[in-house]
Amino acid sequence: MNNPVGVFDSGVGGLSVLAALRAELPHERFVYFADTAFAPYGERGDGYVIDRSRKVVEQLIAEHGIKALVVACNTATTAAIHLLRAEHPALPIVGLEPALKPAVATSRTGHISVMATRGTLASARYAALRDSFAGSADVRAVPCDGLVKAIEGFDTAAIAELCARYMAEAGPLGDAPGQVDTVVLGCTHYPLVKNELQRHAPPELRFIDTGAPVAQQARRVLASLGRLAQGGEGGLVLQGSGDPAVLEAAAAHWLQQPQAASAAAATTA
Repeated sequence: MNNPVGVFDSGVGGLSVLAALRAELPHERFVYFADTAFAPYGERGDGYVIDRSRKVVEQLIAEHGIKALVVACNTATTAAIHLLRAEHPALPIVGLEPALKPAVATSRTGHISVMATRGTLASARYAALRDSFAGSADVRAVPCDGLVKAIEGFDTAAIAELCARYMAEAGPLGDAPGQVDTVVLGCTHYPLVKNELQRHAPPELRFIDTGAPVAQQARRVLASLGRLAQGGEGGLVLQGSGDPAVLEAAAAHWLQQPQAASAAAATTA
């Protein structure tokens, strides 16, 4: 089945997941939708995120006939994925959640910080995930206001300042008793600035994100339904609700492989 796989995020953060998907599924065609005109999601209410998620998914289905969907946004996953699955039962949908399970499994000190948007950290879905590990680890929430906006705007000065601030809030960092030795990157934007985050961390600190596990799950889902592409070079279409030139520049910068056929911007109603 050679229909494309839809991937969407509120902005360019999902490109970190897209990179993992393209590495795991090189024969697949992808349509990446960045809802930048209506971002950020992480500092909005659930109703807003649900409305935008529904409209983007309906557009991906209508225009591209997607055979599967990856919700490459933690905030949209927590707010809307249960409704999207109910409304589109024939469409396999893979979502994200902060990678607490692997973090707890690998942490030596039992102290973990989760860097995420305020919307993700305030959600009932995240609370249930966090509470499921109560007693197994001390989990600290670090809401990173403004970091998504800085990444979207290629604002290197703001990125540097915010990464330093939030890494300080995530600490004390290290592998001694009582120190945080594992940081979960609970927003798809944050792996894009991992190098900057590492500047403020001891070398033994672990960063965990969801790109590779999500790509592996997408492969399992497609294979189980007989929807894996059989051969071919794959492909990528970039689409969004904002300026297409900004999305193209972001893809060239963060993917470091500008091999996309870019669709015109298509603002959803």
